[in-house]
Amino acid sequence: MAKIVQTAGRNQLGEFAPMFAGFNDDILFGEVWSDETLDLKTRSIITVSAFMGRGLVTDAFKHHLQNAKKNGVSKAEIAALITHAAFYIGWPMGWAAFNLAKEIWNDETPAQTELEKYAQSIFFPIGEPNDAYAQYFIGKSYLATVSNDQIPIHNVTFEPRCRNNWHIHKATSGGGQLLIGVGGRGWYQEWNKDPVEINPGTVINIPANVKHWHGASKDGYFSHLAMHVPGENQSNEWLEPVTDEIYDQLK
Repeated sequence: MAKIVQTAGRNQLGEFAPMFAGFNDDILFGEVWSDETLDLKTRSIITVSAFMGRGLVTDAFKHHLQNAKKNGVSKAEIAALITHAAFYIGWPMGWAAFNLAKEIWNDETPAQTELEKYAQSIFFPIGEPNDAYAQYFIGKSYLATVSNDQIPIHNVTFEPRCRNNWHIHKATSGGGQLLIGVGGRGWYQEWNKDPVEINPGTVINIPANVKHWHGASKDGYFSHLAMHVPGENQSNEWLEPVTDEIYDQLK
């Protein structure tokens, strides 16, 4: 998570109260809000709840509602949060909070696709349709470049039931591929071996010159990071598709 750069304190109080402005911009936002122990969405939910609990339904509260939306809090989630809090802080305060929240979430589209919902649930971007390699996949996949420095890293996302063909990462020395699950549930299988389930955090080391495939489960989207291990005389050999007969044996 990139460190938050805040200038509101210095913009409004820089000359009048420079120490307070520094605490606001550099400590509260530069350190506390930027601490990766809690994600920004969680911090927004905590902050909105704290403001409501203190009865601070002010312009500052509106600012934090706007931040909450930017940090991924949906219309349904903010409505549930305010409704829940109203039982503890008072019904009039709940009404006041809703009046501000309606202004901020009134332009939100009523429905999202399953892919859009899934994209909000993972850290890495989905990217664009993986059209360049579509001929080697059953179903639709998406590709996002995470880094091109040192070792290139890509996030590959598979729609439900999508999988790539059997293939081999060839190399005369070194080589192979590393996969790390980052969202959903998927599968990896080497030729003549049992399939291995991939979940967020699962690491799959694929040796060079081994025939294999990987892809999503039947019931949801799946994403993994893909990294090619450095080696000599590397190439990819794409082979036959993974048949429904093989795939449908997976749970």
